[in-house]
Amino acid sequence: MRALLFIAVLLGLAGQASAGQISSAYSKLNLESDCTFHETGEQGGAAKCKGFGDYPVHFAEGDLRQMVEFGFITAGDRGWVSFGEWNRINDTIEWRLDGTRPIATIARWFIENIDDTGSASKALEGQVLVVSKVGQPGEFDACVVGYVDAKANPNANTIARQVADTLVRQFRCGVDRPAFHGERGPLSGTPSGL
Repeated sequence: MRALLFIAVLLGLAGQASAGQISSAYSKLNLESDCTFHETGEQGGAAKCKGFGDYPVHFAEGDLRQMVEFGFITAGDRGWVSFGEWNRINDTIEWRLDGTRPIATIARWFIENIDDTGSASKALEGQVLVVSKVGQPGEFDACVVGYVDAKANPNANTIARQVADTLVRQFRCGVDRPAFHGERGPLSGTPSGL
């Protein structure tokens, strides 16, 4: 009997350990083949796109600026959160999983800073990793949690994963404010969510 009880306790502990394991999965954001646009206009539009499992990517673009939210959200939930500068999101999204449930995403943004002529300059292009909280079914709590300047931090991916793994669960969208983590250089742009 004691042996059976001991084995049951060990199995219970092993199950608890694996449930809290954080891992990564990746998806591609293909605006042409994986998105359904429900708003379109001369300056841009809005779409619901394939994400990870049942968790969609919500994409919007306007005036050469893009915005995304992840998971389950309510329409018009947070307003426009992007960068003041022209920008675009990379097509690869890293999903941070707690067991099998996505809790955060990390996406690389390209910031098109302008030169003295007022034109976007490749030499002044910034790169920022944006860490976002994924909205869960019934909670609809999705927002940006933090930023990491990928040009100023050689270990930017590690920093972004630490932010995702340690801050997302207790982050209160609409109450807590996102911040830069690590070093911040002059090409990191002006996030509207700060």
